Amino acid sequence: MGFLPISKNDMEAQGIEQLDFVYVIGDAYVDHPSFGHAIISRVLQSHGYSVGIISQPDWKDDTSITILGKPKIAFLISGGNMDSMVNHYFVSGKHRPTDAYTPGAEPYKRPDHATVVYSNLIRKVYKDCPVIIGGIEASLRRLAHYDYWSNSFKRSILLDSQADLISYGMGEKSIVEIADALASGIAVKDITYIKGTVYKTKDLQGVYGSIRLPSYAEMKAEPEKYAESFRTQYNHTDPVSGRTLVEAYPNGVYVVQNPPQPPLTQQEMDAVYELPYMRTYHPSYEEKGGVPAISEVKFSLVSNRGCFGGCNFCALTFHQGRTVQTRSHESIIKEARLMLQEPDFKGYIHDVGGPTANFRHPSCEKQLTQGVCKNRQCLFPKPCPNLKADHEDYLTLLRKLRVLPGVKKVFIRSGIRFDYLLADPDDTFFRELVEHHVSGQLKVAPEHISDAVLSKLGKPRKEVYERFVQKYNKINEELGKKQFLVPYLMSSHPGSTLKEAITLAEYLRDLGYMPEQVQDFYPTPSTVSTVMYYTGIDPRNGQKVYVCRNPHEKAMQRALIQYRNPNNYDLVRESLIKGGREDLIGFGKHCLIKPRKTEHTNPVDTKKHKTKKTIRNVHKKKERR
Repeated sequence: MGFLPISKNDMEAQGIEQLDFVYVIGDAYVDHPSFGHAIISRVLQSHGYSVGIISQPDWKDDTSITILGKPKIAFLISGGNMDSMVNHYFVSGKHRPTDAYTPGAEPYKRPDHATVVYSNLIRKVYKDCPVIIGGIEASLRRLAHYDYWSNSFKRSILLDSQADLISYGMGEKSIVEIADALASGIAVKDITYIKGTVYKTKDLQGVYGSIRLPSYAEMKAEPEKYAESFRTQYNHTDPVSGRTLVEAYPNGVYVVQNPPQPPLTQQEMDAVYELPYMRTYHPSYEEKGGVPAISEVKFSLVSNRGCFGGCNFCALTFHQGRTVQTRSHESIIKEARLMLQEPDFKGYIHDVGGPTANFRHPSCEKQLTQGVCKNRQCLFPKPCPNLKADHEDYLTLLRKLRVLPGVKKVFIRSGIRFDYLLADPDDTFFRELVEHHVSGQLKVAPEHISDAVLSKLGKPRKEVYERFVQKYNKINEELGKKQFLVPYLMSSHPGSTLKEAITLAEYLRDLGYMPEQVQDFYPTPSTVSTVMYYTGIDPRNGQKVYVCRNPHEKAMQRALIQYRNPNNYDLVRESLIKGGREDLIGFGKHCLIKPRKTEHTNPVDTKKHKTKKTIRNVHKKKERR
């Protein structure tokens, strides 16, 4: 099949005079199903449409957007596999030195807010051509949202980009419906009926059964209104029960979000992942050393999408939804056999999973007909009585992969939800996970150890994690293995004061463990936690939440997790004094740090020491004379 055209020469070689769609992307062109642009392009191609790729155009040069000519149907835009601002900046605001989604990991190859910039560039050059935006950046900014990097409340990206439509979520179904509508001659302004899309209008007469959100002006003036709006949005992310949402803007403009597209059936998902991907980056990048991001996914297998875990700092609910969708065993094994043929495959499948590896079916049967619950989570604060915790299907899949000729080991590196694991009354999967699928250490994400903070994170209580640790260690001991747990921890999440940060440091002291890496809470668009950060309100219940916004306090909370690092001494000492925990400064086993030398030296001894030193210096001067 070959790569999609990236130049006029490629179009000519493939017998294409004019492309149906030109897809502008913020990443390098990687034709692999772990990259959104590859999936959308191949899906359109499978429906008879031609698609060309413009990767990382020079946004300062108008001609960079014209290299494939004007498309017959529309321009498509994606900022990349990550939000361009997350891709560019650490939470501190410092620019990242590399970009794994760019050839040679070269930074600065895409603009900030890439989707907006690319779309405005196209609108400048091709004023009358439909522009459809999608991908993670557009999906999570589809309605008014808080932007951490500018510390401002922004409009829907649809307005700032001047695009015609947003295809939000994973987009396979909605993009085909959009393409068919445009190809049939329907004007883009009249495409207002497709699920999984957002459009703008000045006329709401044809909008039925909708919910009016607070207006942009109201939310900007009163952040509490944004918390209220977000709660409504969160409750309508389900394709079964979700309603149309309307957000008003000045000058009589409305942004209308249609309900989400239906989840893919297993047959549909198999078809998407069995399209003729080249499974690597475009060969034109070879001279720069390729695209680093492919290394993590080249020998990994996607088995599911969607997540009912409900972590508050995660945007999966808004993008993939809470309904778990899966591929068949046959489809996954077929892809594994393709991997075995790769010349650089060494016998190790790096991962078999998705957002949460051990979710292989919806949390309960009711979800499929009535949608997910609006008034409760599946796992938080504790597993729902209706939850179906069963690893049998996932275990059967892993067993099939383990025995494939040429496979030495099958690892699980995407997240394991440990509370779901404990909810399964059958320990067979847990034992086989430890015995066959851990590469010396298992990464898990308790995130914190204070129940007060965990409740804001949407994570299980401390005692659940401790039960998991005990069981993990016991199974390792029974199997004669020495494997470790690597807990991911987060500092300065809403709800965490210095008191909770010190509690976490004490837990790590007792554990005898200091993390090599710590993740500061990063407020990204369309998460419950980001709404807390911006408004100081928990949108789930309207309660006020403590928010650490001061950079120095954030540094203190982060330093406490790595209190053993000598470079963090001053910050740890300051935080313990400020938190009223000077009892943790000393020489006892319970102490986190020792006092400064000047703090525990006897003043009299110091005076005598200085006197003797002065006398010695006088004698030395006399001897020189």
